[in-house]
Amino acid sequence: MAKPAATGASVTGVPGEVHQDRYVGGQDLTRWDTTPGRLLASLARRASALIGSHGVLLLTLAVGAVLAVSLAAVFAEVYESVVEADGVAGLDHPVLDGAKTFRSPGLDVLITAYTDVGGTVGMPVLALVVMGALALKRRSWTPVILMLVAGLGSLLMTVAGKELVGRTRPDLADAVPPYEYSASFPSGHSLNSAVIAGIVAYLVILRLKSARARILTIVAAAVFAATMGLSRVYLGHHWLTDVLGAWALGAAWLALVITAHRLYLTTRVHPPVQA
Repeated sequence: MAKPAATGASVTGVPGEVHQDRYVGGQDLTRWDTTPGRLLASLARRASALIGSHGVLLLTLAVGAVLAVSLAAVFAEVYESVVEADGVAGLDHPVLDGAKTFRSPGLDVLITAYTDVGGTVGMPVLALVVMGALALKRRSWTPVILMLVAGLGSLLMTVAGKELVGRTRPDLADAVPPYEYSASFPSGHSLNSAVIAGIVAYLVILRLKSARARILTIVAAAVFAATMGLSRVYLGHHWLTDVLGAWALGAAWLALVITAHRLYLTTRVHPPVQA
């Protein structure tokens, strides 16, 4: 189905979300082709009659956050089994040893500065700036809700994973200062940067007209998340499997957040029939 032409009134606010965020490359995000998807959409439409579309979005994200923390707990069990069996974890020491061969004083300083962007100060500041810009441009609370909940969910998964696994980081002798002392799994930098970059890319893609621009946006987000994760291995602050696990958790959480937004759009475009 072709995307309808946007009118001047549909550029910002709720009308903009309905008319401009609905289609990505001709695909209707409010159309659900699978049976579980149609069931979710039906439940969301019924709930919106009681709590409104934003209420459905918040409720879905809250349920998703519980699922995300549960997923982190399950992933922790799988992760421990892999480590004990020396499966993928068998790559950890060789990869760290290989990363150390590339180190130099200048590169260490550069990568430390870069990884600080994904830290506990840099990433929230970056996210708040982007979130504010998107919210003001669109005159909508939806980017605020999505980014805040996406960030909160990734933080909960990081805390849960560290508490459940409690894995020790690489030896300080193998790390570049400043040193970090929290549990190693999952890599918070990797998880949070993947989630924030992913949700920003998603929000931006919703308003892009060309396939080339959408592809470039996806590539930019992927490169940012990938290099942030690999920088943690280079600095000796995390094992490779800490980063791989973080990426997997981040991708799962992103899928939940995007699904919640699609359900929100569905309730806007196809409101429940009033009796």
